[in-house]
Order: sequence, then structure tokens, then C-alpha cells
Amino acid sequence: MAWFRHDNDRLILSVHAQPGAKRTAIQGLHGGALKVRVAAPPVEGAANDELRRFLAESFAVALRDVEQISGLSSRAKRFAIRGSRVDPRTLCDAEN
Repeated sequence: MAWFRHDNDRLILSVHAQPGAKRTAIQGLHGGALKVRVAAPPVEGAANDELRRFLAESFAVALRDVEQISGLSSRAKRFAIRGSRVDPRTLCDAEN
């Protein structure tokens, strides 16, 4: 799948963020990325912080194991997640 790949001990995710939602939730796939509605405004990094927290919870890892590697001020973002045993496909399937 194009929206994630494994890189040694890291999982690299492509995420399309939709800030300002009522609640943070996976919305499905969007143009080769995992679409996530984010319950935070795109102001002063609030949406990035909420998205990072949500990914840590979704992938059952500590917050320190989720690193945003691109897209600080864009809807198109990439994250590296270390140490997760969660298959990303199950998250997308569970929400659809």
C-alpha cells in the first residue's frame, strides 16, 4: 500500500490531515495517504500535536515513538512510528 511502508524498525505513514473536526478519527484513504480528521485547529502546531497523540494511541506506542518527519504546515504529512506491532491496514479497515 502506498500510504505506509516499513523502514527497518520504523513504520513511515503518509497522512492527509483535516484539522478543525469535532473529533479525531480515521476517515479512510485519500490520494495515497491515510485521511485523519483532527479535533484541533491548525494554529501554533495544535493540530500536529493532536495528530501525533492520536497516532501514538492508535499504534499503541509512547508519544516519544511518533516523529513528524514532514508537513509541519501542510495537510500532507509524514510520520515515523517506532516499535508498533499494529498492522496499519487494520486501522483503516476498522474505520470503513
